[in-house]
Amino acid sequence: MPSSKWLIPISCIPEFIVTGYAIAIYGKLKNELRLFCWFIFLSCAVELATVLLWWFHKNNLPLHHVYVPAGFFILLWFFKSVLRNYIDPRIFNTVLILFLVFSIINSFFIQGLFTFDSNALTVESVLVIILSFFTLNIAQNEAVKEVADGKFKSINWINAGLLIYFSSNLLLFYFGDVINRSFPIYLSQYSWIVHGFFSLVMYSSFFIGLWKRPTT
Repeated sequence: MPSSKWLIPISCIPEFIVTGYAIAIYGKLKNELRLFCWFIFLSCAVELATVLLWWFHKNNLPLHHVYVPAGFFILLWFFKSVLRNYIDPRIFNTVLILFLVFSIINSFFIQGLFTFDSNALTVESVLVIILSFFTLNIAQNEAVKEVADGKFKSINWINAGLLIYFSSNLLLFYFGDVINRSFPIYLSQYSWIVHGFFSLVMYSSFFIGLWKRPTT
């Protein structure tokens, strides 16, 4: 196993590869996939900044208090675009406002900016899982398949990646602050190796989804 000094940078390689691919094909994508690419771009930028701060022994946790609401905003915008004909847009707007308010309260009054924002990540995970399941259910409808013009072939891969990642890491996110503060370093590292594995699965799904993009 690589030393802890190199473990985190190595685990970021799939994310950087997918980001590069998304940049290369961005102009060929339809609106929904373009929206999703902004989630990939944001994730890559935050990951790069996080690794650099960690490498120089700086506290990188405040970045995640910005990334979680910003990332959820883009994901919700993506799902809103995909499901615009099936869910009232006002529901998405209400969920977004409530989540942003919760994130702000959590960051400044509950967990603090310099701790792992496990509360917001847990809530985000639950919401993304719900949206992913709903999208999966819609995509299986034969009538939807006929009018969707093949776009769900691509979106299904992306949706699967999100569902696997957030459902697999739900407990890790929930107990993340406790793991960082209370567990031995080697156990904390093993937990994030598991996280890295599911991150690899997620970004592999993203790559396939972008590769299978509609061409017409």
